[in-house]
Order: sequence, then C-alpha cells, then structure tokens
Amino acid sequence: MPSKPSQYWHLFIPKLFVCLREGYSLSILRKDIPAGLTVAIVSFPLAMALAIASGVTPERGLYTTIVAGFFISLLGGSRHQIGGPTGAFVVIVYGIIQQHGYDGLAIATLMAGVMLMIMGFAQFGTMIKYMPYPLITGFTAGIAVVIFSLQVKDFIGLSITTLPPDFIGKWRLYLTSMPTIHWPIFSIGFLTLGMILVMRKYCPRWPSFLIAIVISAILVYFLDLNVPTIGTRFGALPNHFPTFSLPNLTSWNTMVTLMPVAFTIALLAGMESLLSAVVADGMTGRKHKSNVELVAQGIGNIASVLGGGIPATGAIARTATNIKSGGQTPFSGLFNAVFVALFLMVLSPLAQWIPLTSLAAILMIIAWNMSESRHFLYLMHAPKSDRAVLLATFLLTIFADLVIAIQVGIVLAAFLFMKRMSDVTELKCGLPLLLEDQDDIENMIESTIHAAIPEGVEVFQINGPFFFGATTLLNDVLNQIHVHCHTFVLRMHNVPFIDATGARALEEFLLRCNQEKITTILVGIQKQPIRVLEQMNLLKKVKIAKSFRVALDMSNEGVRTI
Repeated sequence: MPSKPSQYWHLFIPKLFVCLREGYSLSILRKDIPAGLTVAIVSFPLAMALAIASGVTPERGLYTTIVAGFFISLLGGSRHQIGGPTGAFVVIVYGIIQQHGYDGLAIATLMAGVMLMIMGFAQFGTMIKYMPYPLITGFTAGIAVVIFSLQVKDFIGLSITTLPPDFIGKWRLYLTSMPTIHWPIFSIGFLTLGMILVMRKYCPRWPSFLIAIVISAILVYFLDLNVPTIGTRFGALPNHFPTFSLPNLTSWNTMVTLMPVAFTIALLAGMESLLSAVVADGMTGRKHKSNVELVAQGIGNIASVLGGGIPATGAIARTATNIKSGGQTPFSGLFNAVFVALFLMVLSPLAQWIPLTSLAAILMIIAWNMSESRHFLYLMHAPKSDRAVLLATFLLTIFADLVIAIQVGIVLAAFLFMKRMSDVTELKCGLPLLLEDQDDIENMIESTIHAAIPEGVEVFQINGPFFFGATTLLNDVLNQIHVHCHTFVLRMHNVPFIDATGARALEEFLLRCNQEKITTILVGIQKQPIRVLEQMNLLKKVKIAKSFRVALDMSNEGVRTI
C-alpha cells in the first residue's frame, strides 16, 4: 500500500473517470449506445426470469439491473463490466426469502455491500481471484442443478402448490405428480426452449431470449391458451422508476443470524464480478482494477436493495455481449441501465403476457451454461484432493445449503493446501550441495565437503516454506543428532517464508539446544524469515552466518549460544 493517503486513494479512481481523462469522443459514444441497447434487450427478460426464480416479483430483477447496474458501471474497475442479477444468487436469495422475507434479504445484502467495500479498501481483490478452481466449479455446477430443479414445475405445468425445500423431496414430488402435466404449458415451454437453441446455433447474434418470449406471448394471447403468465401470477408490472427507501431494520439478533448469509453473498459477488472482469480482460486485452471493482460492487448492492432490488454482481454473459456488441467504456453499462428503465416504462403493460413456462425455459438454458459440464468432467481427472473439494462443494450445494457448501469448501481447500505445502517442505539431514556453496568451496566434491565438517557439528537443511503445517519437522531433530554434537547448522537458503507458528517452533528448538549447550547457526536466511525472527525477538538467541563456509569457521572457533 502506498505510504501517502493521496497515493492510496488514487488506487480507487473508477475506470469511467479514467476513460473521460483519456478523452471521450463522439465515435466512442456511437459504439457505446448500440452496445448498451443490445445488452438491455438481453437483460430485460433475463432480469425478470432471475427474480421470479429467486422468489421475488419480476420488477425487483429489473430494479436490480437499473440501479445496481448503473452504480457498478459508474464506479467500477472494469471498462466493460455489466452488473445485475445473476444465476449464482438464485439459490441463496430463494432460501433467504423463504425464511426471512424480503426485509431479511435486504438486510443481508446491505451487510454484504459493506463487506465488499471493506474488502476493496483493504485491497483483498487479488486474494479473491485466487479462490481454488475446483471450489468455484463445484458450487457453480451445484447451483445450476438446483436452478434447473426449481424450474421443472413451471416448465411442464405440474399441479403442485408448494415445493419441498430439499432437493430429494422436490424430485420425489415431481415424479409422483407427473400425471398432472399440463400439455399446453409444456408445449409453450418446449417451443421456447427449441427456439432459443435453434437461434443460438444458426443465428447467434440474434437476441434469442427476447424473440422467444415475444413469440410465446403472442401465441398465448391470440390462441387464448390457459397458460400462467406474469400477469396472472404477479399482476401488472409497475411502469415507473424504483423509489428509494430504507429496509425495515429488525433486531440485532436477526442481523447476527443473517451474518453468514451476508458473507456468502459478499463472497459470491466478489468472486463472480472479478471472474467476469478477468474474462473481459481476456477478450479485450485491457486490465481491470480489482479493488475498485469490489468497492463498486458493494455500493451497487447497497443501492440495489435501497431501490427495491436484489443482490447483484458482474454478469459474465452480459459483459461478453457488451464487448461483442462494440462497447468501449463503462458508458455502455450506464446506457444498458437507462434502456432497461425505458423498457420498464414502455413495455410493462405487454410484459404481463409473458408465459412463466417461457421464463422457466430461459432459466434452464442459464442452468446448463452455468453447469460447465466439460470443466466438471475435466476436473474429475485432477488429483484426489481437488476432486474432494469439487465433489464436496457440488454435493453440499445440492443436498444441504449453499452457505454450508462454501464454508466447507473453503475450509477443505485451505486444509488441503496446507497439507500440500507441508508435503513439499522437508528437513534433510546431511549436506546436499547447493549452488551457493560453489562460491565458498570451489572444485570440491560433496564427499570432500563432508570431510571438511568438524567433528561435533551437525548440518540440516530446510527446503520449502516453514509454516504451521510443517513445524513438526523440528520436533525430533535433537533425537537424531549425536550426543557429542556441540554445533547445529541449519541451512535455510530454500526457505522463502516463515510464519508465527514456524518461528515459535524454531524458538522452542533453540531453547532445547541451549539446554543441551548446543550452538545453533542459521545459514542463508532470506529477507522475509529474518524480518519475522527480528519482530519476534529471536535473532538474539541464534547466530546468523551469510554462507556455509562462515558457519564452519564459526563452529571451528567453538562458538556457543549465549
């Protein structure tokens, strides 16, 4: 972090202002407006579908696209990021709505927004980008399965009033309710699904979602089909901008209860937005500012629920559409929000004829895209530890809860990482020849170097980071060395990192050596380890040698630990 406050705050200048400083020309504007319009055509039906799947009314999805999308583009760290509701939040939002209602969701999202801002200002952006790939793939694929399962009822028109909350219960009820399939509903849903797939294959540039639901709505209206629509279930959509208001803040106990959910929302929003920004960078050759993006995501989520919306994040598919449509700056994201607001005002009377089965078909497509089946199968050939993280996160997301899945996945991935690091850290007895030795002992083979070691001197070497996962390496060292040993040389050329637990283990080892009247000499210690040892007042208890030759000279002089 820069030392001066002015330098620190300079890190959080949004990309929009960077683009304005570079010069915003009329030619760029002519590219941003059509791109924003194209993304809005995609966003309008998608926002309603995601809102309904999340258990809220369709206009809340549109409010999220308008409000959160506007602030994410205005203050974000990517030139091309499009913010709004995404499939990743469907499962968790649905669960919160069922347990705590919309007020509970609003409180959790407000807390998540604050968390995202804190993570951004603390410059955690680069850390979030390094979440394990099996973890992300596992819960993304699990969310896809849950979203697909939630759409079966509306897609084929089963006569079910209330769905069980658990995955197995849903499918058991689906199977027993199959005789109640409503064939007109299923026909419209199947037609919508088929139109989308055909257009994606043969006309990929067409707005397949919008065209499919428009044709489906026309068929339902003119054929007078008995098919549930947005209007029959939710009534007419409002044709005005969202009004801002504070949610009903309940007791402190409710906020504490929602804290794990809020953390999950923040983590999901952070990971998906940065992943989307990375994808945009790969498509354009630009570089995003991850910490600026986290702050913008936090502000966008706070503004979203104040405007009656739901959680939002960077949307990979809509961001890619923006880039492919020629979007050059964050203004294309602002235009997207403006156009969706205009659609809401103009098209809301017509939106009531959209069949729910058509929106279910759209969500099934989204679920399939989210599943990343090829990546999932590819990771099944990965090492066992990666497969364990993948399957644990995937199965817990489906059969338990997304919050539990993420928590267990992160903890499991962390433990497996520590296990791997401890496996690569080793403590060797003896004197392996190092490149550093060539400057001290020229033209000497290893056996000759061994002969040059004075009697009573034992040499060990640590390879790899010395952290709390590897501290047991020193526990039995004194049991391995000879009784007559008076000097212990610990070579640390290959130790790039030491943590507090490693330093504590070294301190206990030095204490035992002092009790046995054994001098300890550290050789080739690097900058980070020596800084930690200095902070923990351990340098006074040990001798430091710049090279192995100097350590041998010190042992020949009969140096003792004080």
